[in-house]
Amino acid sequence: MTAQPLRVLFCIGINQNFFDLPTDGITHGHVWQAFVSMMDGIKSLPGVEFIGDMDDDSHMVGPSEGWPWTCYLLADVDTQETVKAACNLFRTTPVDDGEVRLWRFARIEARMGRALTVREDVAMPSEKETAR
Repeated sequence: MTAQPLRVLFCIGINQNFFDLPTDGITHGHVWQAFVSMMDGIKSLPGVEFIGDMDDDSHMVGPSEGWPWTCYLLADVDTQETVKAACNLFRTTPVDDGEVRLWRFARIEARMGRALTVREDVAMPSEKETAR
């Protein structure tokens, strides 16, 4: 990535449909298989540098429709178009035989910003000033 990348926190929530499984021949295992495929898809998108992930399913019970989310993926991403492509994987990743897509069981929201650094327009005090 040549330009300053976007620091993106992908916030992922599991919805009630997942907790209602098994249904229509789909099991939790099928959804997990699709979920791993979706995460691998995000990590392999050109312009994505995966930093890490975090899962909070041990301390959260039931569906998450917003904060706090069930799990998070942190990455540096080159453009908003790439972020959109990553989120779109929820619409396109098949579960089991491909009739159902992953978005039926989970949702995603992307928070975009920058790495936490002092902006160039901020004047930092000199060492002499801070020694007082």
